[in-house]
Formats: sequence, structure tokens, C-alpha cells
Amino acid sequence: MVKVAVTGAAGRMGRLIVKNVVEDEELQLAQAFDVVEVGRDVGELAGVGKVGVEIEDAKNLESKLDAGILIDFTNADAAVENIRVAADKKIKLVVGTTGFSEEQRKLIEEYCKKVPAVITPNFSIGVNVFWRLLEFAVNYLANYDIEIVEAHHRFKKDAPSGTALKAAEIIKNKLKEMGYDRKFVFCREGLSERKDEIGMFAVRGGDIVGEHTVYFIGFGERVEITHRATSRQAFASGAVKAAKWISKVDKPGLYRMNDVLGL
Repeated sequence: MVKVAVTGAAGRMGRLIVKNVVEDEELQLAQAFDVVEVGRDVGELAGVGKVGVEIEDAKNLESKLDAGILIDFTNADAAVENIRVAADKKIKLVVGTTGFSEEQRKLIEEYCKKVPAVITPNFSIGVNVFWRLLEFAVNYLANYDIEIVEAHHRFKKDAPSGTALKAAEIIKNKLKEMGYDRKFVFCREGLSERKDEIGMFAVRGGDIVGEHTVYFIGFGERVEITHRATSRQAFASGAVKAAKWISKVDKPGLYRMNDVLGL
């Protein structure tokens, strides 16, 4: 069995990841780290009963981490350091943390030259199909107005979401291949002429797990491509799938969920 450590284990996603790892026959939960709930049995937090793994202080990750794979769902600043530690120890990575700056992305790319890592803003199988559908749609709707609207729970800190930014990147890159150059516009206001734009809007409220819609708007018609997550289980299942996949990969480097799924 592959030994797995989880950082951010006491968080909403972390607890669900713990539950899925514990219930998987190919994986073994070896360690759990966080800055809160230190000393508690992580299985109790995850709702699966005692599993004999206590949450360790994330400040001690560098000296304590000892596993085959690290699954990280924390925050951008913490994740960069966690990735560095794991890479130095040649521990494979599965990272679902979002909100990285461009500078942080460059650091992550350097760290992952040492170790195989699946890093994606969204582990949902449905979202990864959603991204492929967008690429297909742009082939035929490149001259339409394109708008992206995403909605999440009130506690989500980064906006737009990593999933929305990835969608925008896919669309922009495909448009560029076709000779179109568009800029991103975030949350319009005031008076301005609309030209060569991709609009992006973020909604925050309640307990929305995650919704993303891309509008391709022409004259007399529009096409809407939407993904709605109704449970974080969609993300947890994908992360566990990625962990099992990366456990069999030896070549260091950054991998995406489409590599895991063969899309």
C-alpha cells in the first residue's frame, strides 16, 4: 500500500481527503498535518472513527514528513513551502491548493523538477471534461462574446477561482492559436466600449460548493457551458485517483488531471 500524508487535514477538503484515503484499499493514511486540531485523531475529525493517526503541527513538516505521497489542500503560501519540503525529500505530490501568484508558480515549477506532481485547480472529473468542451466550443464560436461567471461559498478567499482562471487560460490560448487576441476584464463598472475581451465575474455566498458557466454570446443565440459541483466528494474522489496514478509515475515534473484521466 502507498503511504499518504495530508496537509490541511483539519480543513473541509482535508477531512474529506482523509476519509477517502482511509476507505481506499490501495492507500494507507500515514500522517496528517495542520496548524489547528493538533493532537486529535484525524479519523474522528473526518467522521470515520479513530484511525491511530494524530494531526501533527504543520510547522514541523520538514522534520516529520515521511510518506510516499503528500496530498496538499491548504493555502497558497503554505502550499509552496509544503511542496518544497516534499520535493526535497523526493515525496510525490498531489496539490489542489489554488490562489498562487505568478512568482509562486515559478517556484513550484522549479521544485517539481525533482519529483512527480499532479497540480490542478480542480480534481473533479466533470470539470476536466468541462475544460475540454470549452476548447472544442472555441473552434466554432471564436467570434462570439465570451463571459465567465463562477460562484462559490462565502468563505472562499481567492477570486476568480482557480477553475475559472484555468477556463479563461484555455479559451485565451485557443483563441490566440486562431489569430484572436483578447484581454481579461474583471468585474466591469463605469462606461467603456466592449472590445476584444473575456469578462470574468465572481459570486460569493452561502454554501455554494462550486459553479462555473462560460457564455458564448452571439446575435440571436448564446451557448452556455456549465459545471455545477453539488458535493466536495467530486474533488476528493479525483484527488485520490490522482494519488494512485502518480504513485506509478517515476519521471519528475508537473502533471495535470487530464494526464491522470487520459483526456
